[in-house]
Amino acid sequence: METYQVVAVIGVLIFICYLFFKNKKSAQKEINNLNEIEYVSSSNMKFDDVAGNYEAKESLQEIVDFIKNPEKYSRLNARMPKGVMLYGSPGTGKTLMAKAMAGEAEVPFYAVSGSDFVQVYAGLGAGRIRNLFKKAKKSGKSVIFIDEIDAIGKKRMNGNMRGSDEGDRTLNALLTEMSGFADDSGIVVVAATNRIDTLDSALLRPGRFDRQIEIMLPDRNARKDILNLYLSKKKAKQDINLDNIADLTVYFSGAMIENLINEAALLAIREDSEDINEEHIKKAYLEILAGSEKKNLAENSRQKIVTSYHEAGHAFVSKYLMPDSKVIRVSVIPTSKGAGGYTLSTPNGSEVVTKKRIRNQLAVLMAGRVAEEIFFGKDNITIGAQNDIEKATSLAVDYIAKYGMDDDSAFVNLGILAEKLNIPLASVEKSVKNLAVEIYEEVINIIENNKEKVEKIAKMLIEKEVIHEDELISLL
Repeated sequence: METYQVVAVIGVLIFICYLFFKNKKSAQKEINNLNEIEYVSSSNMKFDDVAGNYEAKESLQEIVDFIKNPEKYSRLNARMPKGVMLYGSPGTGKTLMAKAMAGEAEVPFYAVSGSDFVQVYAGLGAGRIRNLFKKAKKSGKSVIFIDEIDAIGKKRMNGNMRGSDEGDRTLNALLTEMSGFADDSGIVVVAATNRIDTLDSALLRPGRFDRQIEIMLPDRNARKDILNLYLSKKKAKQDINLDNIADLTVYFSGAMIENLINEAALLAIREDSEDINEEHIKKAYLEILAGSEKKNLAENSRQKIVTSYHEAGHAFVSKYLMPDSKVIRVSVIPTSKGAGGYTLSTPNGSEVVTKKRIRNQLAVLMAGRVAEEIFFGKDNITIGAQNDIEKATSLAVDYIAKYGMDDDSAFVNLGILAEKLNIPLASVEKSVKNLAVEIYEEVINIIENNKEKVEKIAKMLIEKEVIHEDELISLL
């Protein structure tokens, strides 16, 4: 063998040894980290620090009482729930609720994320679960909080025998630990997820996560309380009309409201204002939903005209079909989010979501494109309806597949049907297209029969660029 070949072989062997020892070192480091799961030793938060979700607080308050006064419940041999599953949309306050519960109970609070147990090396995820519960047991009464539990608790597929799979090992370790500690130990496991429908049924059975509590989007009164809570932490004027802001923030989560108030504070600082006023909050609201309006743009008259008719279509059909909805602002000024213009409206929050309402929402989404087609011709429609098409398609699929509102789909959730039978749903595509065509034709008739009114709105937009609810009502 030539000398250079010997050197090459030795080099390859050295490289292999380097990789082996590097991986071994990494694995050892992961094992050493088993004892380093971070946790908050205590939580100072109380239920009074979390606004809204009154029913959830009441349910959690009972568990707090169970932890603090176990003898009250032992008289009737009542068992304390071992686990509480908090579920709901992102930003609704699931983590805050868990912290408040630990703070009220005045016990140690162990906070981890489901992703902390997703490990590369076999057995480490399960080891971390066991180590976490071992620490909690040493503390006595405590609250273990596992955020985003769906990272380790997803459904195991039917007929799947992946017994050695790392994810299954980690989930099995969690199930075993929850079944293992005594009923009177005072340890409660609280978990949070945005998708409870994806969790394994073994997690949700009695004796594991006994109590499942939905943390919902705040209603109008809850939004007022949340607004008041966050404004009280900042320097704000006392004359802010919370009813007006609560009406604007339909479908806002607690986190979104907190962000709204923070953006309003940043706007106040930008304007060198002494405190936050109602106008700052409304400006922040527009920027969050539509983006900042661009300034000093070279005017494209053709684009402005088309956008004006597009937004006039949305605004008119919205007031025509849903007069109780508020059209807050119609603008043809381009925004930082890429919109050429926008129509911002808030629905009547007390209205029940009916078949008619969903069809009306679809009609409003289609109205911009329809206005372009009627006033400029089918060959001159623009790409401005891209976002409308995405929203309309999603809503139409839910109408057909999830809500069973199509006459041909009967009382059936087509998504579950496809999952259970493992079949593609070609019929959904056809039904969605038929629904879209049907409603599009209805919108064409509405705008054709009201061309003069739509044109009035468009001409005012071309002239003023922005119109509000009162101006729209006056015009119509």
